[in-house]
Amino acid sequence: MEEQPSKFKQWFKRIGLAGFFFFLIKGLIWLAVFYGAANLVSC
Repeated sequence: MEEQPSKFKQWFKRIGLAGFFFFLIKGLIWLAVFYGAANLVSC
């Protein structure tokens, strides 16, 4: 059970802040895409 957190910490240190922001921005872009698509369909 104690191996999971350490593995996650190692993985997080490997990708670092750049990886975090990459996934954050990617998620925001997908939200914007779906929001725009929903607006087009509703019209």
